[in-house]
Amino acid sequence: MRWEGGRESSNVEDARGGFGRRGAGLGCGGLLLVGIVALLTGRNPLQLLQTVEQAQVGQPAPAGAGQPEDPESKFVRVVLASTEDVWTDVLKNTKTPYEAPHLVLFSGSTPSACGMASAAVGPFYCPGDRKVYLDTSFFQELDQRFGAPGEFAAAYVVAHEIGHHVQNLLGISDEVSEGQRRAWDEAQANDLSVRLELQADCLAGVWAFHADRDAHLIEPGDFESGLKAASAIGDDKIQERSQGYVVPESFTHGSAQQRVEWLRRGLESGDPNACETFGR
Repeated sequence: MRWEGGRESSNVEDARGGFGRRGAGLGCGGLLLVGIVALLTGRNPLQLLQTVEQAQVGQPAPAGAGQPEDPESKFVRVVLASTEDVWTDVLKNTKTPYEAPHLVLFSGSTPSACGMASAAVGPFYCPGDRKVYLDTSFFQELDQRFGAPGEFAAAYVVAHEIGHHVQNLLGISDEVSEGQRRAWDEAQANDLSVRLELQADCLAGVWAFHADRDAHLIEPGDFESGLKAASAIGDDKIQERSQGYVVPESFTHGSAQQRVEWLRRGLESGDPNACETFGR
């Protein structure tokens, strides 16, 4: 990717270096106080601790935390800036103008409005605070564990989570959440989740189409790298790797073939309307 020297987003918060880890902001005295309050009130100390952590989510980041300067964070800032430019332009003539989210870089774990973000969960978007959470070690995991190296593979991960933000702005996420609450079984709820994820893959492809056409960020071989990443993190590939067999009814993100198909659809069309997975 031709990202060096590109505009860098200011909407990146750095929660690495221990800041935001469970109990990191409390210290021994804070944990002791939680224990005393629990003893006096009869409440579960773990519930109290979770309440404190959730309250910390709304606190401002430490001074200087918004502008990390290492190469990985600079790459993320450029990719995020590109998504801001693309989606601002794509949605400018719609009823829903684009509102840029924040992206939180963390290491290990950090609190979010959706609960604790952790490296084990992987990158995710939280509708509650409209933030993307990313442990950049996932980029190495994408390369070493999933066999999907390259900067565009990493950019695809960021763009996929921004796709979820677009879904949230358009009200699609709320519709899916309501549908899952009304689902008569887990398989139906999982199917809605798969449709949401595949649409986010397609929206990531829409971003890449415009980033290539308008800003020339894409180099030969980049799209192939992204398609390889989409295939590598298909539910069937992950299940085969982790448990040795595949259970399609339990898919939540889609098969390798589905993820490649929908990412390709966005890459080739550049049109969000081509990303309709719900048959509306």
